[in-house]
This record gives sequence, C-alpha cells and structure tokens, in this order.
Amino acid sequence: MIVKVQEKDFIAQDEIQKLKNNCIETPGAINSFVGYVRNFSNNKKLTSLTIEHYSGMTEKMLLEISKKASKKWPLLGTLIIHRYGKLNIGDQIVLAASASLHRNAAFESTQFIMDYLKTQAPFWKSEKINNQNKWVLSRKEDEQELNKWEN
Repeated sequence: MIVKVQEKDFIAQDEIQKLKNNCIETPGAINSFVGYVRNFSNNKKLTSLTIEHYSGMTEKMLLEISKKASKKWPLLGTLIIHRYGKLNIGDQIVLAASASLHRNAAFESTQFIMDYLKTQAPFWKSEKINNQNKWVLSRKEDEQELNKWEN
C-alpha cells in the first residue's frame, strides 16, 4: 500500500510503475483514476481550488481505505496520492490505483477507493469563484455511491 499526501504534482505513469514494482507478484491488471480541477462548479466559472487536510490523520485514513479495499478484493497493491494546497484549473488532484491478478478486482477496488476518498477522507476544499472562496459541501450523490459498497 502506497499512500502520499503532498503539495507537489506527480507523474501518474511513474507512480503506477512504482506500484507495479512494489507488488510481490506481477499484476495482470492495474486500474487507475486521476482526478483534475474542473473549470466549472455548479454552473459557475471556477478560478482555483484550495485543499486543506489534517496531517497525520489524513494519511492514517487513506491507509484505512486501502486496507478496506484489500480485504474486499484480492489485491496485490494499492496507491493513493492526494494533493493539497492551491490548485489551478486542469491540475491533478488525486491518483488512485489498484493492482490485481484480474481486471474486475482492479476496476471495482479503484472505484471503491475513490468513493471512500470523496466521503471519508479528511480533506476540506474551497473553490474560488468570482474572487470569492466558497467551501465545498458534501454531496448526497457521493454518499449514495458509498452506500452501494455496504451491501
């Protein structure tokens, strides 16, 4: 399990290669998701996004999310990188990846990780719209996505 919370950008392919190299067996599949800063939020033009987190607590929660995924699917490894600080339009925010012998476990576990990141990880986001900062509130849709994993 690789977990990084960092201000600096990352090169997704390099990080995925590190995940592959970290696996005990050669994965048959690695699925990855990269999230970016959008240019619109709720039909309003976004200027930037600022992400804050609680150091120590955040890394611990990301490890817990990885452990949950590894208990639910036969994974060879997981990777979560989440950035913080001021991010501009088009910047990478998050990279989540799962390695497995088979593709379905990799696909499903990566979605599981992202659903848990969106709802359970201690990050706080502030959007800058028209020179005003507005805190991003949790979305009911994200909670509904999380609920599908509880069954």
